[in-house]
Amino acid sequence: MSSSHPRLQAPAGTCDCHVHIVYPTSRFPVAPGQEAFPEASIVEYRAVADRLGIERCIMTQAPCYGTDNAWVLAAMETFGPGARGTAAVDASVSGQELDHLTAAGIRGAALYMLSGSRFDWTDVPAIAAKVMPVGWHVHVQLNGVELVEYATLLERLPNILVLDHIGKFLEPVTTDHPGFKALLRLVDTGRCYVKLSAPYESAWGEPPYLEHSGALAKALIEVAPERMLWGSNWPHLGGPDPAAKPDDGDLLDTLLHWTDSPPVRDMILSENPARLYGFG
Repeated sequence: MSSSHPRLQAPAGTCDCHVHIVYPTSRFPVAPGQEAFPEASIVEYRAVADRLGIERCIMTQAPCYGTDNAWVLAAMETFGPGARGTAAVDASVSGQELDHLTAAGIRGAALYMLSGSRFDWTDVPAIAAKVMPVGWHVHVQLNGVELVEYATLLERLPNILVLDHIGKFLEPVTTDHPGFKALLRLVDTGRCYVKLSAPYESAWGEPPYLEHSGALAKALIEVAPERMLWGSNWPHLGGPDPAAKPDDGDLLDTLLHWTDSPPVRDMILSENPARLYGFG
């Protein structure tokens, strides 16, 4: 992984809205049947954050840990006051546990709905209802083409909704695709944020991916810049070629190509996450 300095000057309060820290399995074992990811430490991430000008981050539950959120809590505590997180819980989670997680900085319920998920779509409304009293949003990762089938379910949830990775379309689509139109309808509700993260997971070519995911990102920014977020997806656990890690500076610089408005970039990097995740 190269380590270029971005051309984009990050504004004060810049937040990386999608980060994973991977601890040794001796400290935080993965869930039964899951494979461990290569270790990626908070020290390594801090070096990336310092290079990019990132002051805040969202520690995002990885599916390999199931509903054990201990690593998220440890990572937030180590990073400090600039960290918030998402956690994986099921509908049996107690109110006491939700209060504990909220006090620690958790702000959303992470629902990984790709192949191999421990959750079923029938679980989603009950989980959303369970976390609504503590003010959590519902944070979903799915194959964007499936939004044709599930957008109505998501729209009916009472929570704020956050969708990962520009919708994460796992095949080449244009802005005319029914799945992307379904995503736009969710955004039009005024309760849906989209992370402009991991464009390489649903793109072909090089940054800024303007023929694929970058084109979708541009369209989303034009429609609702006030509900767009940016995330690095560090340490880049997915993607078509796990051995080919993208440059984090290049990923931040995609925003220079996706919008030519400095105020909009500041909104995406700082203002929107401050509002959604409750930073002072």
